[in-house]
Amino acid sequence: MLPYNKDLKERSRGLRRNMTEAEKLLWSRIRKKQVKDYQFYRQRVIGNYIVDFYCPKAGLIVELDGGQHYHPEDLKKDTLRDEYMEGLGLRTLRFSNNEIFGNLDIVMEKIYSCL
Repeated sequence: MLPYNKDLKERSRGLRRNMTEAEKLLWSRIRKKQVKDYQFYRQRVIGNYIVDFYCPKAGLIVELDGGQHYHPEDLKKDTLRDEYMEGLGLRTLRFSNNEIFGNLDIVMEKIYSCL
């Protein structure tokens, strides 16, 4: 069982209700077991974090990064987050919003290859 901060439950619900356009686009391609019959969940709480998409069967997290993720301080936070997830035995794939909008088929191939 993965660690879970119940205080983040309402925030994760709010994020599900207000997904970004990039998240909506990717979600339309991975929901309802469309990829190798693997179930993905969106805005899932793991520890003290909320991950964009999570596939428990594969131990895979998919994160979509907007422009704010490319500042030095935010890159450091993302690295710490990824290390925490790795410590739980989870893999993290990160894609920029530009990759989602411009190369969704390539993104899907990368996700597919990790399942």
